[in-house]
Amino acid sequence: MRFGICILPDLDWRTSRPLWQRAEQMGFDHAWTYDHLVWGGLPDSRWFSCVPILTAASTVTSTIGLGAFVVSPNFRHPVAFSREVQTLVDISDGRFLLGLGAGGTPDDRLLGQSELTARQKVDRLQEFSRLLDRTLREDHLDAAGEYYTARDMRLVGGSVRDRVPLLMSGNGPRSVRFAANFGDGWITTGNTTAATTDEWFAGIARNCEIVDAELANRPDGSDFARYLSIDSGPAQSLESIGMFDELTSRAAELGFTEVIMHWPRSTPPHVASEAVLDEVAASRLS
Repeated sequence: MRFGICILPDLDWRTSRPLWQRAEQMGFDHAWTYDHLVWGGLPDSRWFSCVPILTAASTVTSTIGLGAFVVSPNFRHPVAFSREVQTLVDISDGRFLLGLGAGGTPDDRLLGQSELTARQKVDRLQEFSRLLDRTLREDHLDAAGEYYTARDMRLVGGSVRDRVPLLMSGNGPRSVRFAANFGDGWITTGNTTAATTDEWFAGIARNCEIVDAELANRPDGSDFARYLSIDSGPAQSLESIGMFDELTSRAAELGFTEVIMHWPRSTPPHVASEAVLDEVAASRLS
């Protein structure tokens, strides 16, 4: 099991910089931040941009993986975004972990775009992901799809695709199947409206069965990474060491290779104790 921690981007860099450095010093394998224009969980908060934060974090750390949790097509075009990916891969020396998801509200309304159904959002994500994949591999790229086009997109210097994993976020069967067939890994939050931890894990287990079935057809299926956001259910992993052990143990039983928790906050969301975080770092991350 590998461990990650998510630092919400509502803090200015002066405040958040030490957290990224501490995450590495504590022994976390990867650290993440959210990618939104406005996040529904803190709609009235300051909200800083994911890619610049990860770029800054890459200059003050040296070993920890740095993840976008997760990028969506709501306000991005895969051709333009590929330049940001290429640059961040270079600056971080290949430590960038790229989560990709369909996206939700309110980001999907802020640019005044036509409203899409849930199915259309998944269609758009799949087209976005496939084109982004190509922009990181191919030079002089032309493409024409339902949502995106490319005209002679350049990739000077060669492919960088082997240096950045595409980790597909998915909680519904269709997105989970796509993750298992297309992605280098799967990220899931499970059903965030589940009433109990048992209900939450039961839903995740059903999706794990889908992943297992799909990976049976992949020759590289044994290398497929599985990430679980363990604070997305009814419990917070850092509310106690006992809760941390319970959630990570149940994740391991389902075959997850990675878990992501959140940096403790004094106000919602993800209220927890930094003392428990310190205990986890001292006794569980070594």
